[in-house]
Amino acid sequence: MSRSPSEGYVLHTYGPERYVQHALASVVTLRRHDPIRPVALFCPPEHQALLKHYGLDQWFQVIAPLPEAHRSIVGFKHHLHRFMPFDRCLFVDADMIWCRNPDPLWQQLAAFPFTATGLERADFFFGGPKGLGVVKDFLLDRRRRTLRRLGLTYLPRVQAGMIFAQDAELTRTVCELAAAFLARRTETHFRSRLHEGRSEESCEWSLALAMSQLNLPVFPWFAGQNSPQLDFIEDLTTYDPDFEQVRCRYYTDRLVYALRGLPNATLRRLLLRLFTCLPGRGDYMEVTPFALHFGWLHQKAPFYAFATRVWHQLTHSKLRSEQVPEKVRIS
Repeated sequence: MSRSPSEGYVLHTYGPERYVQHALASVVTLRRHDPIRPVALFCPPEHQALLKHYGLDQWFQVIAPLPEAHRSIVGFKHHLHRFMPFDRCLFVDADMIWCRNPDPLWQQLAAFPFTATGLERADFFFGGPKGLGVVKDFLLDRRRRTLRRLGLTYLPRVQAGMIFAQDAELTRTVCELAAAFLARRTETHFRSRLHEGRSEESCEWSLALAMSQLNLPVFPWFAGQNSPQLDFIEDLTTYDPDFEQVRCRYYTDRLVYALRGLPNATLRRLLLRLFTCLPGRGDYMEVTPFALHFGWLHQKAPFYAFATRVWHQLTHSKLRSEQVPEKVRIS
């Protein structure tokens, strides 16, 4: 009798202690909807020691060291093949709130040897300048030049907050290709995030190039009621403080929905009001994604508040890992 493949979630943390607190908060919400599948955490020894000190390490079924060389975005996500403790691994960022039963998501992902949430076609902002410099890239068609130089025919948009892998050798190939493409950045139109004042390099455009070369499909990021993850935007999300009931306004017009990322709330609301007045552009759904992703820096405050409250309650009450219920309510 054949053994069913093991399925599990893989998280990683490094840096300040608050990041392991974020991972714990994410797992607390996951356990509301999936009490069965194991969770692995790759982290520095001090993060594991912190969890063990408070008796919270048993929220994670696997805790393993994250070597110093892999304590960065590309250090981890360009080496996913080194961190696959299950037959089927769903790599997720720690700044995610789980909103509903992920069984249907796992059923869909099982068809892919390797995939990441994304879009079939990336725009000029993907890996490019975020300001007016994108206009020059557009006019000079630098995106096409990059693809031609690299021998590719298309550039998908990868959102690496959710990556699925069940073929270890293919995963290794993807990661090694991504690292090779990153090393060739000067031959492309992509911008280093280190030159934008960020402390870490992005892994997404290099993974997108690798998936393009290998002709691997992305997993649809925007799929209406079946969306695997959606960005948390305060104006477009209805939620309670514990994120037990979440509804996101999802505009069916891709251009309209793209306005959600504008950091200026006044401008964002104005443009949404204007664009949704156009015929056919105002249609929207109220959906609950499998996960709510707090990827935008200017939208993270509610997640930080929730994570802090979860940590305080779990470290200042009698609730400990050996008493973890199938559904945890944080009030």
